[in-house]
Amino acid sequence: MLADPEVAHFLFPEGAPSLEDSWRNLALFIGHQEMLGYSNWAVLEKSTGRFAGRAGPWQPLGWPGLEIGWCLARRYWGRGYATEAALAALAFCFDELNADEVISLIRVGNARSVKVAEGIGHRHLRDIDLRGTRCHLYGQSRPQIPL
Repeated sequence: MLADPEVAHFLFPEGAPSLEDSWRNLALFIGHQEMLGYSNWAVLEKSTGRFAGRAGPWQPLGWPGLEIGWCLARRYWGRGYATEAALAALAFCFDELNADEVISLIRVGNARSVKVAEGIGHRHLRDIDLRGTRCHLYGQSRPQIPL
């Protein structure tokens, strides 16, 4: 999935990662799971069981907040999988992690991810520079339940 330059374009400013760097990226998510108890999940196509991508929460050291992210193999774009996975991750953050706010960082120019973020109720909060890359910071607060 990450070897596809179109998929990698908005995740890796320096270009599609090598097989070795893709392996390290996977190890990063596994380490996050082991250390914090949550991370991105594999997204599987229900009808076939095929790997379609990844999505879920994470907040590595120094990150601007609890983030939900998504990345799908190109053949699964436009099918609603990112929105479905992002909604599940958002519910997990509010219900299981008891988060007050959840963000999504989206590299400037990534209109597809902006559409997903807005579709799950995020709104644009501000733009930031993150590790040398200009990003839109989208997010939302925990829904308030009327008494």
